[in-house]
Amino acid sequence: MKIPYGLSNFKDVIEEGYLYIDKTSYINTLEEQGKFNILLRPRRFGKSLFLSTLLYYYDTNEKGHFETLFSNLHIGDNPTPLKNSYQVLFMEFSGIADTDAKAVEQEFRIEVQKRLCDFLRRYGYPAESLQQVKAAPSAASAMKIFFYWTVDANIYLMIDEYDHFANSILGTSLERFREIVGRGGFMRSFYETVKTATMEGIVDRFFITGVTSITLDSMTSGFNIGENITHHRLFNQVLGFTEEETENIVEPLARNCALDRIALMNDLKRWYNGYLFSDERTERVYNADMVLYFAKNFNRETCAYPKAMLDDNIASDYKKIMQLFGIGDRAANFTTLEKLLTNGEIIGLHSRKLSADKNFEQNDFIALLLYMGFVTITGTLLNRLRYGIPNYVIQKLYYDYFREEIEQRAKISISKDAIENAVAELALHNNIKPLTEEIGRVLALFSNRDFMNMDEKHIKAVILTLLYQSEVYFIRSEAEVNNRYPDILLLERSPVEVPNQFLLELKFSKKKDGEQGWQRKKEEGIRQVQRYLELEDVSALPKLMAYLLVTDGTKIEAVAVS
Repeated sequence: MKIPYGLSNFKDVIEEGYLYIDKTSYINTLEEQGKFNILLRPRRFGKSLFLSTLLYYYDTNEKGHFETLFSNLHIGDNPTPLKNSYQVLFMEFSGIADTDAKAVEQEFRIEVQKRLCDFLRRYGYPAESLQQVKAAPSAASAMKIFFYWTVDANIYLMIDEYDHFANSILGTSLERFREIVGRGGFMRSFYETVKTATMEGIVDRFFITGVTSITLDSMTSGFNIGENITHHRLFNQVLGFTEEETENIVEPLARNCALDRIALMNDLKRWYNGYLFSDERTERVYNADMVLYFAKNFNRETCAYPKAMLDDNIASDYKKIMQLFGIGDRAANFTTLEKLLTNGEIIGLHSRKLSADKNFEQNDFIALLLYMGFVTITGTLLNRLRYGIPNYVIQKLYYDYFREEIEQRAKISISKDAIENAVAELALHNNIKPLTEEIGRVLALFSNRDFMNMDEKHIKAVILTLLYQSEVYFIRSEAEVNNRYPDILLLERSPVEVPNQFLLELKFSKKKDGEQGWQRKKEEGIRQVQRYLELEDVSALPKLMAYLLVTDGTKIEAVAVS
């Protein structure tokens, strides 16, 4: 089985025999939904491949290849009347990387001109049309010239990663962002020409993908014809993989390696699943690229998981988009993230419009997190929604970001190497002292700074932040075990083999309670850990060691419990 990790050209995937998860049943649903659709999903979620599928389905020039490309897919047996009926104008803006407004405007113009000329050549327009487009001084003027030449065409406009460069600018300068999307801005002018072309019937349909709606929302009336179907129940699973689709991908791995299929799927669920984009009840989806990364890098000889379950490319992409955490009140945003880590959820009203022209409040920030894939819908509370962290990958990215933020805010330094060495000493020799010393060092640095209200939840967040700097263990925080919730489980994860797994329970003793309070917390904690160790699922964990951690926010004591 050839895994198409990183591939986004539909024709190459089909003709070269790569695995293709059939999403073509959504083509008819899209047509029925309306003519002008916008679908937003987190980075590396399969947007580009789906858009490429639409391109080859609708392109008049690909009519002769329809059977080759689609005969084994749902749409091949159920084609719509619109198949191969459009001249397709395709644009893709992920290659624009500069954050300087003038440089971005020039790069944008060049990219638009390139795509327009590709179209004119592809469909046999006169050479003069290409010359005029190339000579245009702006992207908007190039579009106007283009629509002059294509006035009698039937165009399907497809734009991939429409907001890629805009997000980079937004993450560094709100004012610069407003310049490009506000009245007279080059992006607004560009989309105004598209809007005019739809009104004149030149552009019959468009399909736009990206990550967030803030760029389009900020252009208000400049581009208000598209329907954002991102949170529509019918399209929750149009991108990403369902449980069944994921199982079909990894089933050959489980079969050939005699792996426990249920255990394998549980691991993938913890790492890559959990995304729900609609507030109506429907099935959660897995991040497509993450699942394909796992399947491609699974060691078929040793039957071992990838050494790194988090792809560096994905981590890099998500860290770039984390710049958007600085929109609006950065301190308030950090408080929201801190609440998410300490409480496990945040609650808010979903903001349907995210305009950069208004103040960003907590609900706007939560909606932005939902678009970016950093939170997902987990339930409802009256008229509000509950949001949680979708999976382990995102949780790790949060704790990496949290470490950077607390270092900056508290003006401290956390040594990743020291943490790695401390976790290794714990894993190999059941020696918890280096870890407690490192935790104590960090807590001591906090003690004289007005940074966090030190209570048990916040101290636990700090400890988890330190533990997440190592990739030795799979870390589970307050995992439900036989209706009980141990604070931290450090579990062995393939392919890393460790002599010991660990249960860590945290107790916070207030300084004002003195030595007696400390002893009471210690005795209470020991009894609690002993009860955990009697639970069926905990006692079944092999090589399990248990520790109680008692702290007052400055010092910390570890007590082995058996």
